[in-house]
Amino acid sequence: MPEPLTALIKQAARELGFDVVGISRLPHQPDQAPNHHADFSSTRLRDRLQEWLRRGFHASMAWMTRDPERRADPALVLPGCRSIISVGMNYYTDQRADERSGNGRIARYAWGLDYHKLLGDRLMRLSERITTLAPEDRHRAYVDTGPVMEKAWAERAGLGWIGKHSNLVSPQFGSWLLLGEILTTLELDPDEPGTDLCGSCTLCIQACPTGAITQPYVVDAERCISYLTIELRGNEPPLSDELRRGIGNRIFGCDDCLDICPYNHQAAPTSEPGFQPTQRTISPSLRSLMDMNEATFAATFTHSPIRRAKHAGLQRNVSWALANEAKAAGNRAPTPSSAADSL
Repeated sequence: MPEPLTALIKQAARELGFDVVGISRLPHQPDQAPNHHADFSSTRLRDRLQEWLRRGFHASMAWMTRDPERRADPALVLPGCRSIISVGMNYYTDQRADERSGNGRIARYAWGLDYHKLLGDRLMRLSERITTLAPEDRHRAYVDTGPVMEKAWAERAGLGWIGKHSNLVSPQFGSWLLLGEILTTLELDPDEPGTDLCGSCTLCIQACPTGAITQPYVVDAERCISYLTIELRGNEPPLSDELRRGIGNRIFGCDDCLDICPYNHQAAPTSEPGFQPTQRTISPSLRSLMDMNEATFAATFTHSPIRRAKHAGLQRNVSWALANEAKAAGNRAPTPSSAADSL
């Protein structure tokens, strides 16, 4: 008896290096038979997205306001879409950032190679495998670039649950998963959705340096350090002193809400060499980065997610970090009287 198509696709995904793979099915359409996922509707996803947009939590990311119907409904992205194959790769390394004075902090996912290409190449090969297994299929693959609410579908595919910090949490890998997905016209066997195991824990909310998690499961991008150091362009409007101080020495992204999560404490290191840090990313010298010209920036970060911030953005972030370090050093300096007392 031939092995079911769903099992063959999952096996292919694991052979290609994905650490997790799960399947979700789109809610039934008028021409489809109902299934047990029918309560998970594109309408619910759209309403959630529109409420978040209505509150202005997307900040300057105007592209998120374009066609929320399409973003919430994969069938509008790929006509005839029946299933979504969600995959994830563990990017956790057992290295620690060097945060000695004079160094900045870069989010862990950006320590190594650009995950868009790393996952994208594997997804392309998985797409080719699917075409071999099911030549009649039509599908589209995305890594954080398509109009797909990938965390919601990953949760639906059983890869984990969306935590109170709005990131996916895996029982096995914590929040250290980078996601991709393939929309397909195949009717595949769905997995059981993830179960929210956050309980009464609010550590991520308490840990956020800028108070960006306004309530459980809701993040205001305008206060989020990842947005401020990556997506925000220019210096207008200028940051408030409160926000700038909250950024501290973080120059690209922020891991605070992830680092504090109890499900991340037992994370196993990744076996993927592409996620290993370089000296430049694990111990970034603020002065060295400030002296970097645009050509050197482009050459240094050609294969890194850090290029997303652009040269001007990274320079701005470094200037914030240097100002915060100078302020902190000034606050630590002993007064003349206390210095004399210590003699």
